[in-house]
Amino acid sequence: MTVSLVARQHGVAASQLFLWRKQYQEGSLTAVAAGEQVVPASELAAAMKQIKELQRLLGKKTMENELLKEAVEYGRAKKWIAHAPLLPGDGDRHTDDTDVLLRIHHVIGELPTYGYRRVWALLRRQAELDGMPAINAKRVYRIMRQNALLLERKPAVPPSKRAHTGRVAVKESNQRWCSDGFEFCCDNGERLRVTFALDCCDREALHWAVTTGGFNSETVQDVMLGAVERRFGNDLPSSPVEWLTDNGSCYRANETRQFARMLGLEPKNTAVRSPESNGIAESFVKTIKRDYISIMPKPDGLTAAKNLAEAFEHYNEWHPHIGFLSKLVLRLSRARGLTKTGNLQKRIR
Repeated sequence: MTVSLVARQHGVAASQLFLWRKQYQEGSLTAVAAGEQVVPASELAAAMKQIKELQRLLGKKTMENELLKEAVEYGRAKKWIAHAPLLPGDGDRHTDDTDVLLRIHHVIGELPTYGYRRVWALLRRQAELDGMPAINAKRVYRIMRQNALLLERKPAVPPSKRAHTGRVAVKESNQRWCSDGFEFCCDNGERLRVTFALDCCDREALHWAVTTGGFNSETVQDVMLGAVERRFGNDLPSSPVEWLTDNGSCYRANETRQFARMLGLEPKNTAVRSPESNGIAESFVKTIKRDYISIMPKPDGLTAAKNLAEAFEHYNEWHPHIGFLSKLVLRLSRARGLTKTGNLQKRIR
């Protein structure tokens, strides 16, 4: 049987049959020479289509990569070392904190409301007096944290909707004094009422008076006179000193205002229902109640008054203020001509 006969029987041109046979033989020979299997043309076309699609995607990703390289060409170089390499002996540093811990316990034993910053300030001040090296504040924080001696964080207080744009503090002492009063209860139920005067610059408590009665003009006049004597002795101020108070009846009384002008004081009253206008006095009330009255023994009025005198003395001599320095140190340093806190700290250290 010939090829032509087969082609005629199946209705196919002989030339077409010869072409198919030639293609089949060439494909088989190519596959056999390459050591591969014979792949149909449809599978080959599908494979070629997939290859073109992959090449298209690869070209797109390559272009995006080039754009990113251009964008970060002038950026910060990648940091290959996460931490500085350890030097020989770095891991062997162990400091003995026993002595510092004992001193911290001594401070917070007397002043349990002090946080690590004020504890550090008192330790630094005592070290300067004893001629010992100063203690770092971070070290005090670490020791107190490891021994669970830190104070609990206070809840956030929402800001007041009332804006206060004035400034109560002044740059020099004896320019403005402020006064206010507060009361507290003893263990036996007796109530004591305290009237005080502060300097709005160095925050020193100039004078105070305690009574079991109410806030009256006579008590305020005694506080005025005591404050003037503390700062000026038997003399009067060369220029009027502002006397800032709220609108209490004991401060607005004619006798109080006349006596203030006789002493060289200029009475000034805050706005009605504006305690922030006398913020220094309000802050002092919070401090004296939190750091002293809340922890001092007060079985009766007489004992409480004696302990309150020690509290005012400690507040003036040791309580940390600007730059964690005491009021007395601040005032004496300003008298020497040092007005900036940084200079004060350098000179006192």
